[in-house]
Amino acid sequence: MDNKENAVVFEEARKHLADLTDEQLKERFWELSEEVVEPMLEMGTKYTSPSIERSILLRMGFSSVEATEIVNRVIAEELMGKGAGHIVYRIAKENDLDIRDAGLKLIEGDYWKQVNDIFKGGN
Repeated sequence: MDNKENAVVFEEARKHLADLTDEQLKERFWELSEEVVEPMLEMGTKYTSPSIERSILLRMGFSSVEATEIVNRVIAEELMGKGAGHIVYRIAKENDLDIRDAGLKLIEGDYWKQVNDIFKGGN
């Protein structure tokens, strides 16, 4: 396609947007962005696995053994959909700990009531 053909295609494609204000265009952009991102977020929540969660924890600085222990506890608490790394991060943030200390405390059995309060509403 040459530039003239590109211009024609562009003009045809933008017809439904031509009369929108900048604010309306911005709003439309964010609506479309949400439509694109939402399925990815949903898949990340529904389709995580122990190996994915261990991999995330390894990248957060935990050893393989530590990552496995955290993931096993997350599974036991039926919180896999929340993400093991997310749980460690939230506990670190909520208790002013660094990530590694939070994970080690979880391995020791600490903070699981708080984890359940945060992620299950205390159930």
